[in-house]
Amino acid sequence: MKKLILGITILASSLSFAQKDDVNAKLQAANKAAMDAFNAKNYAVAAPKFVEVYDLLKASGQDDKTYLYNAAISYAVNNNIPEATKLYEQLIAANYTGEQITYTAKDKKGEVQSFDKTMWTTLKVKSKDYTDFKEEKTPSVEPELYETLATLYLNSKQNDKAVALIEKGLAKFPNNAKLKDFQGTAYYASGNNDKFASVIKEQLAKDPNNAENWYNLGVLQSKNPASAAEAEVSFKKAIELKPDFSNAYLNLVYSIIGDEDNAVKKINEANRTNKAEGTKLIEERRGRFAKALPYAESWYKVQPENIDAVSTLKDIYTVTKNTEKAAALKTKLAELEAKQTK
Repeated sequence: MKKLILGITILASSLSFAQKDDVNAKLQAANKAAMDAFNAKNYAVAAPKFVEVYDLLKASGQDDKTYLYNAAISYAVNNNIPEATKLYEQLIAANYTGEQITYTAKDKKGEVQSFDKTMWTTLKVKSKDYTDFKEEKTPSVEPELYETLATLYLNSKQNDKAVALIEKGLAKFPNNAKLKDFQGTAYYASGNNDKFASVIKEQLAKDPNNAENWYNLGVLQSKNPASAAEAEVSFKKAIELKPDFSNAYLNLVYSIIGDEDNAVKKINEANRTNKAEGTKLIEERRGRFAKALPYAESWYKVQPENIDAVSTLKDIYTVTKNTEKAAALKTKLAELEAKQTK
């Protein structure tokens, strides 16, 4: 759970005493309601109450976006994506950082006490009852704003917005690990496969033993016939690193086999006009299936009850003329399909 930032409420001096008292009472009531609701995990109530505090302060001359930040957290935790998105966008547009200066000192009991700057300065000069005076700046929450808004965009399928935001965030925070992870997801979700591949290659340069990244790279490469050979290398690397990686076996098998529908269509067309060409195409097809065979067998070994694994291996045995094994798998396939229909 993200921590709230506690704001400091100072009413503008332009207000009359009566106005200050009235606004202050409303502020205290709204802030208490917001904090109580948040602590009780009633985020649906907490969020608009924090917005109410912000609006009251702004009306009195104090634009303290701390309360918008607290509201944004509450909306996000409550999975109110539209309202959370709106507030996070507003905070980022305003370059909100959440940084605050804190003033603390230890009393005679050794307990740390917090003060406003005026009191802290006075005590530091005049009081002997306090020691260990510290003036500290709290960390910026700006990177977190980008991370959370990127998540909100991705969860709501606003992929192009996610890409733009992440690129902007990485320009400001180039070493932010979360944004870098989100970047690949955003590129993939938005259909920008070239940039997604570049992100994966960058990650693999730093961590070449990441099987998932090798697999993802292979998936992207397999979408382009020109990089089919590269896809095979990537899938094999994923399997080398993770020998039970069933999806890597599946994709490797089909990358090697290629466009089966198109291959069969060409064979049928050639057989009608040029038997020699048809025979050549049949042998080439059989060669691809033979090359895919060991990986299909490994996939079946990893997932012996997977209908797709069984069906694919059966077809490969059929094409490579291993009739005995094909028949055995045909029987097993029928058993698995019968179980599935029960």
